[in-house]
Amino acid sequence: MCDICVMNAVKDRMLSRRSFFTAGAAAAVAGTAATLGRTSPAMAAGHGGVVDMTHNYDAAFPTYFGVPGIEMEQQFNFADNGFNLFKVMVNEHTGTHVDAPLHFSADGMSVDEIPVSNLVCPLAVIDIAARAAEDADTQVTPDDLKAWIATNGDIPDGACVAMHSGWDHKAVGEGFRNADTEGKMHFPGFHVEAAQMLIEDTGAVAIAVDTLSLDHGPSADFATHYAWLPTNRYGIECLKGLDQMPATGATLVVGAPAHRGGSGGPARIFGMI
Repeated sequence: MCDICVMNAVKDRMLSRRSFFTAGAAAAVAGTAATLGRTSPAMAAGHGGVVDMTHNYDAAFPTYFGVPGIEMEQQFNFADNGFNLFKVMVNEHTGTHVDAPLHFSADGMSVDEIPVSNLVCPLAVIDIAARAAEDADTQVTPDDLKAWIATNGDIPDGACVAMHSGWDHKAVGEGFRNADTEGKMHFPGFHVEAAQMLIEDTGAVAIAVDTLSLDHGPSADFATHYAWLPTNRYGIECLKGLDQMPATGATLVVGAPAHRGGSGGPARIFGMI
């Protein structure tokens, strides 16, 4: 066979192989698109927007004990090393974070053991912001839950029931802890009777607050923590953006940490409307 014939034969074979792989890739893309086509419209129909419900935090962010909850030490920097890397030491209960059942129980689930199915929740928002503006020590009560149910229907199974007090707007400065001259804090929370009602009468898996604690600020016994968390339900503290959420119909996505044996930890949380 002549040289030009060999070259042409090789070229034809290469083009044939290229067409084969191109067609295969196109088929794979089409298959993926078909799969996405089956799921994306359903998601889009149910949710038209996403709200970040997580506070950015640093050493100045208020904490329950009033001391910095995070330390960051830069160990590598881009100018000298070509990349950035920080060593981070963080209190589990800093910023927007999850309280795992283990936080207030001897043998409850640690944060890595919370089922993923419980971290994507229908959101029920209990709005007490007007009352909280007048009374920093107000609490979510069974009457608030009954009023919500009368207006919106039953609390969905698997729900996160969140207290909207408007306190997230105080997160920069001393107003978030709102401590008096004796060091006692004043901010809203869940009354233990409301927690007990949710445990006994609903399938809720989480409660959330836009303050520093599930219990209101003056609490000395953490009654709500001790009632709620040992049932292997979890809590969220320092949530923000509840004023952008409807009373019902939104979905909460809780990016809980997964460090083994943890009592909780900072979480990236999104509300899908």
